[in-house]
Amino acid sequence: MSQETLETVFEEWQESEATAEEMIPLLGKLYRQYNIVTSLFGRSLINQSVIRILKDHRFVKKVEGTELDVRDTFPLVKAMTELDLGPAHIDVGKLAVAYKTRGNGDVHAFLKRELAEIIGGHQANGNHNEPKDVVLYGFGRIGRILARILIEKAGGGNLLRLRAVVVRGRGDIAKDLEKRASLLRRDSVHGPFAGSISIDAEARTITANGNVIQVIYANSPDEIDYTAYGIDNALIVDNTGMWRDEEGLSQHLACKGAAKALLTAPGKGDVKNIVYGINHTDISGDDRIVSAASCTTNAIVPVLKAVNDQYGIEHGHVETVHSYTNDQNLIDNYHKGDRRGRSAPLNMVLTETGAAKAVAKALPELSGKLTGNAIRVPTPNVSMAILNLTLHQGTDAEAINDYLRRMAVHSPMQKQIDYVDSPEVVSSDFVGNRHAGIVDAKATIANGRNAVLYVWYDNEFGYSCQVVRILQHMSNVSFLVFPKDRD
Repeated sequence: MSQETLETVFEEWQESEATAEEMIPLLGKLYRQYNIVTSLFGRSLINQSVIRILKDHRFVKKVEGTELDVRDTFPLVKAMTELDLGPAHIDVGKLAVAYKTRGNGDVHAFLKRELAEIIGGHQANGNHNEPKDVVLYGFGRIGRILARILIEKAGGGNLLRLRAVVVRGRGDIAKDLEKRASLLRRDSVHGPFAGSISIDAEARTITANGNVIQVIYANSPDEIDYTAYGIDNALIVDNTGMWRDEEGLSQHLACKGAAKALLTAPGKGDVKNIVYGINHTDISGDDRIVSAASCTTNAIVPVLKAVNDQYGIEHGHVETVHSYTNDQNLIDNYHKGDRRGRSAPLNMVLTETGAAKAVAKALPELSGKLTGNAIRVPTPNVSMAILNLTLHQGTDAEAINDYLRRMAVHSPMQKQIDYVDSPEVVSSDFVGNRHAGIVDAKATIANGRNAVLYVWYDNEFGYSCQVVRILQHMSNVSFLVFPKDRD
């Protein structure tokens, strides 16, 4: 390669960086001022770095087979800031690909056709309801990740406002607050918090990126009056798993200022188990207690639905290879569960999972068709589900992969199903992935009516994103989505 070619390649990279840098404040303006949530083939563009934006443009070729450069999307983003748009979710990547084929060189005319429903829809005084108060009851792994996501999404059209976290009482409040703030600030798996965190021991608050979060010390829900903190009609997210049935979770609703409760664990009895993107429309206005099911259930149900819709599932077995969790022991010690008392970092631990049976609560058509088991392994995060399925209709690996790729890019389950086709990916590559599950196309085995699918999932972050989606739905936060899929 000549020196001239080397210089040209580097100059093109610098030009792309400069364009991405110029795009970032425009994306922020669309979000903060116009409530426009932008993405690139399902990957969020909000609060992303220059390099992340450029990498996501390269991702398009892998899933769509189409080259997409940041210089293709920038004119669209710039023009969108000039159209006085109403709130919406807009996939800039899909718009850019469409513009290449039918834009006729006129960006404004193209956008006026594609976004006609929201052109001129912006209202300077606000065009949504007041933000919904959210309280996190419990501040462990899921609680802190939920806090990160809610803080990241604060403003714009999110309409969810993290007002408080509830933790058990401690002696030295100042020290306790500092420890909890430090755990939010630094995470061994998910890295440092993106922003600034401070505490006020006297007020018992943590302030993160301008969000003042009240820390409420209580040993049970009956000790709490949320209205005393200016919190009302709140959504209570129970991250403790202490109560999983309606009777136990109803304790939250007895608190002044609480409106509804969402459990971040499988619910029991009559509690609805919801997998967003699959059965979230089953939540009625009268439902005051619902469950977000489990991380594994969220990971496998969208893929199972997609496969069942296309090929039909006669029966199958789900084996989860799951990272160890906080309920296991660091070293061998007593545990009420079988095998879970053995050292989590030193062993693979065979245990049970209710995920296979839980599938039926979200997909009744698969009731009684699946069995399941689990192996806990010595990794701190990211798990895998192996779906060994017998189908009604035969297929091969190439066909089922192509179908699942299209589901990941062009279906209503786009935020639930991700797709990867790389021979080198391992579990750590999926830390922070916001999808419920990621189909590993290179591992797919299919021959006739037998198919084996490998689905990765970030059992902490991806699951927490699903929880936030349920919260938005329960708060009646909904947006028009553009562009409209044509296939």
